[in-house]
Amino acid sequence: MHVAVSIVGFRNPDDILRCLSALEASRHTDFEVVICENGGRAAHEALTAVLPTSLPGGQPVRAVLASSNLGYAGGVNVCLSVAPGADAWWVLNPDTQPEPGAMAALVQRLAAGDCEIAGGTVLFPDGRVESHGGRWRAWLARPISVGYGTRLEDAIDTAAIEKSLSYFSGASMMVSRRFLETTGPMQEEYFLYCEEIEWCLRGAALGMRLGFTPAAKVVHYQGTTTGSVKNIRDRPRMPVFLDERNKILLTRDCFPSRLPVAAVAAGVFLVLRFARRGAWRQLCYGLEGWAAGVRDRRGVPGWLAAASGS
Repeated sequence: MHVAVSIVGFRNPDDILRCLSALEASRHTDFEVVICENGGRAAHEALTAVLPTSLPGGQPVRAVLASSNLGYAGGVNVCLSVAPGADAWWVLNPDTQPEPGAMAALVQRLAAGDCEIAGGTVLFPDGRVESHGGRWRAWLARPISVGYGTRLEDAIDTAAIEKSLSYFSGASMMVSRRFLETTGPMQEEYFLYCEEIEWCLRGAALGMRLGFTPAAKVVHYQGTTTGSVKNIRDRPRMPVFLDERNKILLTRDCFPSRLPVAAVAAGVFLVLRFARRGAWRQLCYGLEGWAAGVRDRRGVPGWLAAASGS
């Protein structure tokens, strides 16, 4: 099975080089790497200056310059289009370090024939589990990371986890050709956050199935370009705004009949999350994003486009 490893970068060549170094040790060797640089021409030139044209195993590496900052979904879609001949596409964050057996485990899970989306365990650098995947609570417009905070050595019920999942983390998920042909590309109007959840939910509504394998382990150095893992009172406007907006947009797109209840619930959770920590500025960012979702405002927010020159 030929895999196109699809990575979206944004002015972070060090992250990408670390990820490529990990991919060099992959036990599955039939792959190529496609990188979409969203950070502009100067960032693309800086990346290509340090990027190898191929890995030691002969796997080609290509860096494509995005026409503008397309966001995560748009960048993934560029990668998908640049490698149309692949049998599967591994969407992989640049700030990840996959273990040598991760790609092979995902390929094996897809090859079993009972799923079209495969995912594994995403880990924090300290070895705790970030997620085995997630569940979307539609009435609350709220994602739940399965296994969050547990230890890798803790016993897990693979079948039970797989049965409970409704999406995989966009940090590491592999989709088959059948999934892409049936479901289509990612939803670019989200720009950033929740796009992988919507993709999985849209696919599931069309009969696409999720397959979990704990052998596909990937370490995630989370939020290196967005600032999303800073102290909650230091988080910038972009990740807070887009996260809250896109929860509402996802509900509108996938569960429209639940929107009135889910929007209220999301607003309550938003206030509780930030107010009880004294993160008043972030509360304002979140309420702004929530209101944009309620009004069905999509794409790149005007203030973000102006700041980034998009």
